[in-house]
Amino acid sequence: MKVRIGDGATGDEAEAIANALARHLGTDVNVFVGDGEEAVADAEPPADTFPLDDDMGPTEREEKLREEIADILGGGPEKYKQRLPESGKLFVRDRLDLWFPDGLAFEDGKFANFDSWHENSPEVDEADPNTRLPGDGLLTGAAEFEGRDLHFMANDFTVKAGSMARRGVEKFLRMQQRALKTGKPVLYLMDSSGGRIDQQTGFFANREGIGKYYYNHSMLSGYVPQICVLYGPCIAGAAYTPVFADFTVMVEGMSAMAIASPRMVKMVTGEEISMQDLGGARMHAEESGSADLVARDEAHARELVAQLVTYLPDKAGEKPPRSESKPPRYSPDGIDELIPESPNRPYDAHDLIERVVDAESVFELKPDYGEEIVTAFARIDGRPVGIVANQPTERSGAIFPDAAEKAAEFIWTCDAYEIPLLYLCDTPGFMAGSQVEKDAILEKGKKFIYATSSATVPKQTVIVRKAYGAGIYAMGGPAYDPESVIALPSGEIGIMGPEAAINAVYANKLADIDDPEERARMEDELREEYREDIDAHRMASEVVIDEIVPPSTLRDELAARFEFYADVDKSLPDKKHGTVI
Repeated sequence: MKVRIGDGATGDEAEAIANALARHLGTDVNVFVGDGEEAVADAEPPADTFPLDDDMGPTEREEKLREEIADILGGGPEKYKQRLPESGKLFVRDRLDLWFPDGLAFEDGKFANFDSWHENSPEVDEADPNTRLPGDGLLTGAAEFEGRDLHFMANDFTVKAGSMARRGVEKFLRMQQRALKTGKPVLYLMDSSGGRIDQQTGFFANREGIGKYYYNHSMLSGYVPQICVLYGPCIAGAAYTPVFADFTVMVEGMSAMAIASPRMVKMVTGEEISMQDLGGARMHAEESGSADLVARDEAHARELVAQLVTYLPDKAGEKPPRSESKPPRYSPDGIDELIPESPNRPYDAHDLIERVVDAESVFELKPDYGEEIVTAFARIDGRPVGIVANQPTERSGAIFPDAAEKAAEFIWTCDAYEIPLLYLCDTPGFMAGSQVEKDAILEKGKKFIYATSSATVPKQTVIVRKAYGAGIYAMGGPAYDPESVIALPSGEIGIMGPEAAINAVYANKLADIDDPEERARMEDELREEYREDIDAHRMASEVVIDEIVPPSTLRDELAARFEFYADVDKSLPDKKHGTVI
């Protein structure tokens, strides 16, 4: 490298400049003074002087850092760790070992809030364990789970009961924002008592505070799968993460979530109630519908999520993973015998599903909520599908408000993650009555119909038996752009069932018949005439439905149709979004 300096420079100055530049730039330097043609000073970069030998090792500086990290990994005060087994809980680091036995890819923010609590801090009080705040009570990072790369967060309940404060909130937000960039799933391992009230000025109302959690949840919704597992009483702000997630798993007897604690409820309303009665796993699984799955313990929660992810892609726009095909658990040959001829006699929809889908592939969500409809993931010929099936054993399969809401949310989730839909229709329609009106049957039924209308994934509809009233609309009927509507020979489509129709149209005529035997004969005759009008053969003759298939071939028929329509191109009108949610 040639460098030219001013006329007044001395030889010593030129040499100093040459040596400095050679050392700094790592290259040969020739220094010229003024217009001279000969270099006044030359310099080469110094030889490497580091002692590169086998005796090198960590210094005290690194050893000190390792000690600090070990201290952080120890979590909160020991006395709080010792209490965890009483609740059936694992220490958060042991929990991560359960979920990620091969270790983490990396962790972010171990040293969050370090200056305020480590042993050299003037603020730490050894007599007060609440001043020990490793990681600010929140762990975030990345790991591999069942062959999938994902982001994770986990509360450390030994640090102020997993409560959220400024630095932990910042870690949570960064994790979500990174997920938006990477398009990888997010796993929330929640065990938080909510925000630290005494520190709220640092995180509550800030633009990048705890409120931004739910903004980010909303941005991630339908973009990458968000799965939340609850391990403790998640109160107030902490309780919103589970309900914003796509899938929520609660642990029996351990998990709870509520907008306020029992103590706060008593203060506000005077009601005395336990945490489990207020927001425990069973309550949310059976009454609110906020829990998709209930696990027996921590290990079972992991097993459930491991099954769940096999039906999901990493992000929107990707196809869900396909598996090797398996024959059904029960032979399809028994389908026709399973379905009673009388539209009012029950059978279990699970028995029908198990004769159509691959063995051991049924994964039901919200099984104890809105039981009149079964919502489940399964596979047909190895392909993941989302099943919406009326359940005749529960109130004849009539659609109640909770079932409508459950189905709408399931359809919406399947559509977001490119999971094809299979409707197994056997319903007398939406339930009528004053109580269901108070429970918003129209509003929730509207959401069910809206979700079916707006879903652009491949849809197949099977008229198993009765398809009465607006039930056929919600269940993917001919007007709702399914790829196919096929029927079994037991199928019927009508405004209402035969009994209701006879009562509505012929009540007066029948009342005029005095002879009970004659009246019964007339009722049977009218019933059969009506059933001929709504029979699947009539509908196929009028090309209302696409095909009637022998029940024993239903699985093969569906496999062929899902394969053929796998890449169907469906679009919605060009608009910002609908107004129905």
